Amino acid sequence: MSGGLANLYYSMGVDIGSSTSKCVILRSCAGANGEEYEGSCANVHGDASMGSFSGSGKAPGTDEAPGTDEANHICAAIVCPGGTGTSGPEKAVSMALESAGLSIGDVSVTAATGYGRNTYEPAGKTFSELSCHAAGAAWLSPGVRTVIDIGGQDCKVMLLSDKGKLDSFAMNDKCAAGTGRFLEVMSRVLEVELSDMGQLGEQAGSVAEITSTCTVFAESEIISQLSRGVDKLALLAGIHRSVAVKAASIAKRMAVQAPVFFTGGVSQNAGVVRALSRELNAEVRTDALAQLAGALGAALLIRAE
Repeated sequence: MSGGLANLYYSMGVDIGSSTSKCVILRSCAGANGEEYEGSCANVHGDASMGSFSGSGKAPGTDEAPGTDEANHICAAIVCPGGTGTSGPEKAVSMALESAGLSIGDVSVTAATGYGRNTYEPAGKTFSELSCHAAGAAWLSPGVRTVIDIGGQDCKVMLLSDKGKLDSFAMNDKCAAGTGRFLEVMSRVLEVELSDMGQLGEQAGSVAEITSTCTVFAESEIISQLSRGVDKLALLAGIHRSVAVKAASIAKRMAVQAPVFFTGGVSQNAGVVRALSRELNAEVRTDALAQLAGALGAALLIRAE
């Protein structure tokens, strides 16, 4: 590449949840003559995915096509245990910097989002989870019009404009049913790893009916069904359907528009993704980095400031 580098601009997004923390570092790759910097991105690490990733979406609020001098590239993406009130955010940031081969001084701007965003003092600015998930989803899946986010504590459905901007949203009530917390409880009851639930549920020959809408009552119901000899795989499939039904009921009230993109930790459960597609009668897209959509969106939004 001729002309050398004009500058390498790093923005960092930190998403602080109730039980996990995520960090994404973006690099704006621009050469002195408007040419794209051809440096390689670091590996993506964390619970969500392993391996390499090169982002290809557009910056929010712009018409920049991938590969232009305003393109953003993911240098590091980290998910680690420990949310607000713990050392989780600091660990996520430290791991991301190490993965990208950077020091904190190399980062130009930092933004925080999530449940504990106001507790992260190093952040120069905070953004709502809604705006960050909308921006992150639009970058991961350009053209998306409906975003369904299921995290540890809540479920959100967002409608986006054709420009990728948040138009409207709806959320579930303050109940763990239909969330990541619900799946965590059920994984313990069924004695399976949370990360294995999706694959195991897809092996079921039938789907057990889970009638309770409360996590506490559903736990008792599943224990009762286990004692009666109901197949564990069928129960897993029923649990996935239960989560999907609750999310779909919110989405249907919002007049779902395709394409649909699924974010949050629960998006990594293939059984819930398929169940949600069936409930909505529409293709539901997701991505290995969908769990990090909030942190990604924060890094994009602060970059666009």
